[in-house]
Formats: sequence, C-alpha cells, structure tokens
Amino acid sequence: MFCTVFHMREDKANPGGFMTADCRGNLRRLHAAFQAKHGGLHMRHGCEPEMMWLHKGADGGHAHGPTKPNAYHVDQFETLAPVFLKAIAYSRAMGLDMIQGDHEDAHGQLELNFMFDEALRTCDRLTTYRQICARVAREHDLIACFMTKPFIKMSANGCHHNISLWRDGAEQIVGLRQDPRPAMDDVFTYRRGGVNTFLDPQNPGHWLPSTLGRHAVGGILAHLPALTAIGASTVNSYRRMMDQGLWAPVYADWGFQNRTCALRVSAPGRMEYRSVDPMVNPYLMAAALIQAMDDGLTRALDPGEPEERNIYEAMEAGKQVRRLPSNLGQALDALDADPVVQSALPGDMLRLYREYKRDEWDQFNATVSDWDVARYLDCLP
Repeated sequence: MFCTVFHMREDKANPGGFMTADCRGNLRRLHAAFQAKHGGLHMRHGCEPEMMWLHKGADGGHAHGPTKPNAYHVDQFETLAPVFLKAIAYSRAMGLDMIQGDHEDAHGQLELNFMFDEALRTCDRLTTYRQICARVAREHDLIACFMTKPFIKMSANGCHHNISLWRDGAEQIVGLRQDPRPAMDDVFTYRRGGVNTFLDPQNPGHWLPSTLGRHAVGGILAHLPALTAIGASTVNSYRRMMDQGLWAPVYADWGFQNRTCALRVSAPGRMEYRSVDPMVNPYLMAAALIQAMDDGLTRALDPGEPEERNIYEAMEAGKQVRRLPSNLGQALDALDADPVVQSALPGDMLRLYREYKRDEWDQFNATVSDWDVARYLDCLP
C-alpha cells in the first residue's frame, strides 16, 4: 500500500507526527524541501531494472535461465516473449508506460523500461514492477530474480538511474487504462513538459550539461562513496562491483557515454547514475541523490572535465581516481562519515538502516562458505 505513515495520536513521543522510519514519506518531504529551496526545481528520473527469469531447480533453488547469455539477441529475447508480454500487460494495467526492452548478457536476463517521471512516482512504479514480475514468475513456474549477481563470470543485474532536474511541467493522464471500471487517476498520471535544466540554454542539443547540471553532477561525485551504501545495499551487490571487466561502475568519475565511470552522460539532458542495482530501496536512493545534488547546487561544486577515455586507460596514464567501496562494510563506513547522505535518512531511518545493514555485514563475515571449505579444509600450514 502506498501511503504516508504517522505516529498514533496517543503515542508519547511525537504524537500524530510523521514516522521517520517511513522511507516513502521521507522522500516526499525531502523532495518538497528541495523544491522550496531551489525555486520549484524537482528531480525526474527513470530506471533500468535488469533481472533474470530463472528455472527452478530440483532442490527448489534456481537453475540456469531459459535463454543463453547473448546480449541484445532477438531470438533469446523472443524465447521469453510469453513471459515479458504478460509482464508488460500487467505493468500497463498498473500505469507503467512501458517503452523499451532487451535481452542482456546473462541467462534469462531482461531489461524492461518504463517512462521516467517525478521521483516519487518512479519509485512507486519500480516497487510495483518488481511485484508484477514476481506474479508473472509464479504463473510460469519461474523465479523472478532481482538478486544482483547470482552467477560468477557473467554479467550482474544493474538498475541504472537516469536523472534530470526540471522546472514547471503539467500533470497528464496517459492513455494506458484498458479496464472500464473506475481506477485512480494518479496511477496513470505523469508530469510532462517543462524546462529540463540539465540542458545548456545556449546549446540545448549539446551533450555537455548546463552549469546547474554540472553542479548537480559535482554533488553526486562528492558523495559517491556514501551513496554506494544506498545503491549497492547488499553483501552480494559487491560481487558486481568487483567485475571490472564487465563495465562495473567502481570509479568516482563522470564522462560522455563512458560505461567505466560511476556517472555517465547517456544523452543530452540527463545523467546516468550507474552504481545501483535492482535490490535497491528506490525511496532511499532518490532521497539520497536529491540531497547530494542539493549540496552540489548549494556549494556550486565543479565536477571537473568529463572523462572520455576508458577509465582504466586514463588511470594507466596517471590519472588519480577514487575507487568506490569494495564491500558493504566499507560503504557503511562511508555513510557514517557523510552527513549529507545521512540527511536522506532522517530520524529513525538512519538508525534502522545502520542496524539492519551492519547486522547483514556481520552475519556474512561470520558465515563459513563453500569457498572457505574448498580452500582451507585440508590445508596443512
């Protein structure tokens, strides 16, 4: 249920007030504060949720997917047509304006995208989309796998966020509704038009963002280590971050069409944040990006010149680039040191997130894995 959560009126602490453990309510309030501070400027974003449709194994776990790991291969894409067409139909019935899809580089790996919108609605739609995929998987006796990296030596699942800052625009109801029965107009509403402030008004078709856009990029770059604790939120997320040969976004830089950087100018008027995967809590991620961009705008942070070289070649040539955290523990340490990103998790939210994620990291470190046994069981030092 999409709602805003409040304390009960009889609570001794903050009676009737906002419950700060409500990540969706926090995003609504933080985005409203951002708009008030910056003259109506608001974030719109779209996401690219990759996931894998997997067969169930005899033991109840997963087996390989029903397709080969051939990226953009139309035959592999069409093999999954009965699955993704149903996912698209259900998504449109729930107000998701589905615009693009392709087969990615792993078994059963698809990316189905829906139209971008204001931050809160995009987060609601990603949450809805994941539930839709789970429903379709049950109907086809498959597993809808949003785990970041279930297979070694194969591409992981990402969820790139394409970000822009806008002024004005109008609410429009898109023509997706098929069912004649009453439905909430909000489900089918998108904000369209307005001014995309990432575009340079002197050269609107150019890929280089405006001064305002550069400052927003500068804010995200300044806080990338702590943002990673939100976007790469599980132990398994860092299996993806170690795959440097598979376009892993592990370096704190930005560039034009540069998949080796954490931030990529993927088209005029938007920035692609790449260090995020489909296990993300979208409300926390959107709030953290808004707070980072607010810092960039407030302090007029300059991101430097965009890197057009492969980042590894640039580093070999002597460029100094920060590496993002290599594991969840390091990312949580970065979050602990970054009050700007912490401000995206106000009140109880930061305490709960720290406790939950530190516990996950501690449990992982205390677990004896198959790798441990295979490497050390018969070791005679």
